[in-house]
Amino acid sequence: MTVHVKRIYEDSAKSDGKRVLVDGVWPRGVSKEDAKLDEWLKEIAPSKDLRQWFDHDPDKFDSFKKKYKEELKDNEDQKEAYSELQKLIQKHDVTLLTATKEEKYNHAQVLKSLL
Repeated sequence: MTVHVKRIYEDSAKSDGKRVLVDGVWPRGVSKEDAKLDEWLKEIAPSKDLRQWFDHDPDKFDSFKKKYKEELKDNEDQKEAYSELQKLIQKHDVTLLTATKEEKYNHAQVLKSLL
């Protein structure tokens, strides 16, 4: 199945398939109704420490990817959420939703590359 990444502030489309928010906190200014989510896997988001260290710095992206992948393997909550996402992708096209303004260097792109 196909995996897309999209900002949650963009309009939903039929081509999105299942819409899955992969951020750890609810995005500002978006109502639950407007989000049109199928799933919110907040546990899959990078840890607060990793997110703050990375700060969407393109120079740190390769290190961030490595550290985030380690978190997905080692942290039980993240591992379980990642497993749920893998199961969903086996059956549906999925759009990973994130609130970040940085569209290229973010955890949703890492997830997409892993899936």
